[in-house]
Amino acid sequence: MRVVVALGGNAMLQRGDKPDAAIQVANIRAAVKALTPIATEHELVVTHGNGPQVGLLALQSAADKSLTTPYPFDVLGAETQGMIGYWLLQALQNALPGRHVCALINQTLVSAADPAFDNPTKFVGPVYTKPEAQELAAARGWTVKQDGPYWRRVVPSPQPRHVVETHLIHQLLTAGTIAVCAGGGGVPVIRDERGHLVGVEAVVDKDLTASLLAEALDADALLLLTDVPRVMRNFGTPQAEEIPHTTPAELRAEDFPAGSMGPKVDAVCRFVETTGRMAAIGSLNQATAILTGHAGTIVTPNGRSPQEGTL
Repeated sequence: MRVVVALGGNAMLQRGDKPDAAIQVANIRAAVKALTPIATEHELVVTHGNGPQVGLLALQSAADKSLTTPYPFDVLGAETQGMIGYWLLQALQNALPGRHVCALINQTLVSAADPAFDNPTKFVGPVYTKPEAQELAAARGWTVKQDGPYWRRVVPSPQPRHVVETHLIHQLLTAGTIAVCAGGGGVPVIRDERGHLVGVEAVVDKDLTASLLAEALDADALLLLTDVPRVMRNFGTPQAEEIPHTTPAELRAEDFPAGSMGPKVDAVCRFVETTGRMAAIGSLNQATAILTGHAGTIVTPNGRSPQEGTL
């Protein structure tokens, strides 16, 4: 099988963790340990989030008095792709000696007219209390929104239209290479009036990019791996319940937060609706069980798990 895996931000940093390099490297090693059985048996593409990391770099850049202006978000996104890609590359090479692994810097094409530029929703950077967030927003011109019990900065998150290096990723997979790519949703770019690629100030949702890439690569399965075991219906209420198996139509009938679970649900629904194949959302440490339909929220056209004949 050809499997595209999107690692959530928890693969690098748990909530409350200090963003030290050593902590992130240790978390990535644990993530790769969970992915090793899949990589051993199947073709694997690994994408990853970058919200905490790109937010931290943005803070550092804004505070650097040697800069005339802070680095833009497309540049910061490329920096995080290189940093996290290096950590994943090394961990995968060490876990799978003899396998070829490649980490790529990717660009993701978006539209300059995307309405997301007028309504920032993508969480980046560390969490704050409400007073801290409001103070920073006033001082730095940020937009901040509530993220669970905390508050965080939000930036525009336009819809991904195409991963520019898709053909190259396909060639790597055909050659038996594990590809680490489209980190943080890819560096957001538009085409100018000359047809040239130009970076824009945004962060693309990594799950939506993973879905688009999985479709373009003709993947058999898309796994969005995070820190929750399953998608919850009526989350945060006494009526909350896990969703083990479902269809895109059933999932789309539910109401999920736009800044967190909403994009994940949209991503898996798009992939299943377009390809007729399986997608899933679940816990990173259950990756192998999710692929076989024994854990996570499994999304298929008929709502049955893979062992019942969907794959």
